[in-house]
Amino acid sequence: GWLVELACETDFVAKAPVFIALADKVADAIVAGGAKSLEAALTADLGSKSVVDAINDEAAIMGEKVELRRVAVAEGAAVDAYLHRTSKDLPPQVGVLVAYSGADAATAHDVAVHIAAFSPTALSRDEIDAEVVATERRIAEETARNEGKPEAALTKIVEGRVNGFFKENVLLEQDFAKDNKLSVAKVLENAGITVSAFARMRVGA
Repeated sequence: GWLVELACETDFVAKAPVFIALADKVADAIVAGGAKSLEAALTADLGSKSVVDAINDEAAIMGEKVELRRVAVAEGAAVDAYLHRTSKDLPPQVGVLVAYSGADAATAHDVAVHIAAFSPTALSRDEIDAEVVATERRIAEETARNEGKPEAALTKIVEGRVNGFFKENVLLEQDFAKDNKLSVAKVLENAGITVSAFARMRVGA
C-alpha cells in the first residue's frame, strides 16, 4: 500500500476537482511505477512527462504552488488503508496503512483507526533509535534527581518513566482505542493477526 501527500497552499484549491484529479493521477503513477521514495516518485512516468513536471504544469494553471511532499509504503500479506477527514469539505487529512498477516480484517482496520488517533511513531520498541531512548532515560533521571527522589529509588523511577515513553510512542504497547484495558499487542494476539509495518501521514505535519 502507498500513502502520498500532495500539498497546495489553500483549502480552496485542495477541494477543487482539478487538484483532486491531479492527486489521483499522481498516486496512480507512483503506484504503477513502484516508487517507494520521494525521489523515485517525482521521476515516475505520468504519460508523456514525469510526475514532477505534471505537478508543475498543473500548478502553473492553478496559479498556486503544488508539491509532492511525502511517499510512504507499507507492504505485507494484506494491507488495510484508513483515510480520516478532519473536515468534511476537504480531502482526508490523515492517512494510515497497516500491513498485516492473518484473517481478521476488521481488527486490522480498528488498529488503523487507532493509529490515526494515537499517532505511534514505531511498531515495536526495537524500532526506536537507541539515542532517543538514552536521551529519554537521561531526562527522566535528571527530573527524578531534581524532584529530590531518593537515590535507592532512582532506577525504578527512571525505568517507569522510560516505559511510559514506550507506551506513548510504540504501537504494540499503546492502550487500544476501543478497549483501553488491553494493549494493541494483546488485541492483535487475540485476533490472530500480526502487524509487520504501518505508515501514518497527516497533511502538513
